[in-house]
Amino acid sequence: MTEPTPPSWERATLEKIALRALDEQRRARHWSTLVRLLWLTLLFLVVAGALGWIGGGTKEPLRTGKHTALVDLKGVIGVESKASADKMIAALGAAFKDKHTQGVVLRINSPGGSPVQSGYINDEIRRLRAKYPDIPLYVVVQDLCASGGYYVAVAADKIYVDKASLVGSIGVIISGFGFTGTMEKLGVDRRAYTAGENKDFLDPFAPENPAHKEHARKMLDEIHQQFIKVVREGRGKRLQESPEIFSGLVWTGQRAVELGLADGFGSLDSVARDVIKAENVVDFTPDENYFEQLSKRLGAGAAESAMRSLAELAARAPASLR
Repeated sequence: MTEPTPPSWERATLEKIALRALDEQRRARHWSTLVRLLWLTLLFLVVAGALGWIGGGTKEPLRTGKHTALVDLKGVIGVESKASADKMIAALGAAFKDKHTQGVVLRINSPGGSPVQSGYINDEIRRLRAKYPDIPLYVVVQDLCASGGYYVAVAADKIYVDKASLVGSIGVIISGFGFTGTMEKLGVDRRAYTAGENKDFLDPFAPENPAHKEHARKMLDEIHQQFIKVVREGRGKRLQESPEIFSGLVWTGQRAVELGLADGFGSLDSVARDVIKAENVVDFTPDENYFEQLSKRLGAGAAESAMRSLAELAARAPASLR
């Protein structure tokens, strides 16, 4: 006996339900594929940034004819900083090599930093000026050009400041803390074993050693004399020497001009327009890549954890949407 044929409205309803189910499955598959692609793209960008494939190095400037080349030196000068010697040297080299560069402006806003990194940049500026004698390099100081920042600045043809800029700090410092009194109060014993009688040089957990203190002072004096020599060579007869000049004091831009630490007042725009005679400014400052920015915000360990988490989510997320 054959089964009765369901009414037409029931058949139509079943067909609609079946079609809707198929449509939902199709949408789920599309969504799963999209999410997988998004996660893979994000992972690629993170890994590419970590390997320096994207977002790092010197900007590729627009080629727009004769121009003033700008390189910004901002923040502490150090191996891992935006103002490291490697980054500054690469940017300055690109600025000088560009056939349309009429002059280079190194714009400084820095409290200083490593004397080694500062020395590398100073040496490279001198080398580039000798190699490209027709391209002048001028320093424009923003708020601060102190210590290692000024060490770099004196390699320029001229230094321009604002009257309220802070300039100078020609000195060297080693600083730290002594915790021996606190340790005694807490009943903590310091146990350090060395091979070499001076291996615990400047140990903050040991009483101050007069011999170590004297050795540190000699090192500081030696580096200070190197700094003074660089300033004298860079500024020449423009420098109005006095006992205070090399004492580590900081001067206003106005006073710095009077003392010969700077040459005049000016900004990036005024130097490009009135001194270099090329108002168009092209920025050669190096960019940080995305991984460097992430590392600085989260810390290297957190960045690694984030990458691992992204990998795990990329593996799990598509499955949850199937």
